[in-house]
Amino acid sequence: MQIQLDIEFNQLVKIVKTLPTAKLQQLKAAIDKETTKANLSKSQDLETLLLNGPVATQKQLDVIDNNRKAINQWRTK
Repeated sequence: MQIQLDIEFNQLVKIVKTLPTAKLQQLKAAIDKETTKANLSKSQDLETLLLNGPVATQKQLDVIDNNRKAINQWRTK
């Protein structure tokens, strides 16, 4: 069975403030655990994306280098 409630933020804050100390610490630990897990997965996703991303070939790097040289010569004229 599942129940869904629509609680405004201010109401939620009031509910949390009425929690006993032990339950409040338990809630904080659960929130910290979730945010830490979310941050780790985001950084791992970024790392995976960067490691699996495209890599320029030496030919492409040479073309970029030649274009830079040509642009620098054009700018100094």
